[in-house]
Amino acid sequence: MNAATAAEEPFLRGYQPTAGIYDEAVGADGQLRPHWAAFIAHLEQMGRPEFERRWGRAERQIAIDDLTFSPHDSGETARPWILDAIPLLMEEVEWRTISAGLEQRARLFEMILSDLFGPQTLLKERLLPPDVLYGHPGYHPTYLGLPPAGGRYLQFYAADIVRAPDGRWWATGDRTRAPFGLGYVLENRIVASRTLPVAFRQCRVQRLAPFYVQLRETLRELAPRYKDNPRIVLLTKGPTSQSYPEDAYLARYLGYTLAEGGDLAVRENRVMLKTLSGLFPVEVLMRRLDDDDCDPVELVSSSAVGISGLCEVLRSGNVALANSLGARLVESPIFRPFLPGVCRHLLGEDLQTRSIATWWAGQKEALDYVLKRFDELLILPAYRMSNDMPTDPSLLTSKERDALIAQIRSQ
Repeated sequence: MNAATAAEEPFLRGYQPTAGIYDEAVGADGQLRPHWAAFIAHLEQMGRPEFERRWGRAERQIAIDDLTFSPHDSGETARPWILDAIPLLMEEVEWRTISAGLEQRARLFEMILSDLFGPQTLLKERLLPPDVLYGHPGYHPTYLGLPPAGGRYLQFYAADIVRAPDGRWWATGDRTRAPFGLGYVLENRIVASRTLPVAFRQCRVQRLAPFYVQLRETLRELAPRYKDNPRIVLLTKGPTSQSYPEDAYLARYLGYTLAEGGDLAVRENRVMLKTLSGLFPVEVLMRRLDDDDCDPVELVSSSAVGISGLCEVLRSGNVALANSLGARLVESPIFRPFLPGVCRHLLGEDLQTRSIATWWAGQKEALDYVLKRFDELLILPAYRMSNDMPTDPSLLTSKERDALIAQIRSQ
């Protein structure tokens, strides 16, 4: 095949949707979905050789930007960030539905946190079992006395969502600690829009800039003083962290100081940034640390990345922290079975974006179901303390399977 025939070849020639899986671009009738038509037409007009040339340039730009990814905070060598050449296209009406569902989940988790660290009516009325709080290994009584920044526990919320074969979206995870991906999504958009500028204009892609403007405005409003020009610091674990490349990228884009715990100190009940010119007060911390790593004095004493005395400064209202300490608790899978009922109780609404079917083995009926269908399910810890991967019982040896069942029964 020469360059001329390659340029004329239909872009999706030979493409076959996978049976039993919802195809984003091609409908059940084998035809392109309407919102993909203009995009594919543009690619066919461009031709494969030109597209491949542009994509090669995009991959080189990603390498130059040095945005890498490591799946764990292990200090292991990170791999380059990988971006699909073809972006996911979504109709505006569908995105509005997804957005509304995620906004509802964010409001719901905000209200759950406010209740758990406040009147605890959800526990008293048995809409949530006490284990969600008092059995959680990440819970510290210190959290109960910390006022949330701006009266809200969650300035940021993200969710992992998947599409089922019938086209519906389900939530597989909630991110309430320090949602990952704000830098990667920005890099993705910049690279893709530079690679296919005409296609982006023709498809009228929604801009990301308003989100980041709102992010900056939200953090600025949290400042207890100097709201016109507060000093905002992005608090990172450091170079060995999974999120460090993104932390650095995001701090540069937002114009914030990137600092580790060792770069900050508490003086006279204020968080201070250490510089060659002396100490400067910090008004807002955008944290990328785990909740219990933030203050080795009152939380986990072995933490080497936190700020000693931070909790006392938070109590005094002299610094704002986003997200608030304790926010991570609601990431845990133990909450999922109870969300529909809690949503109806707190919001008077049905849960729009449902969680994937989840059973908490701390309830007898649920435990019986889990043991009966053991090889058909994935097993996760009830409390999310790290990036735990699910266990597939069908892949275990008989000895491993028995040990896992014994562990579940014992807890």
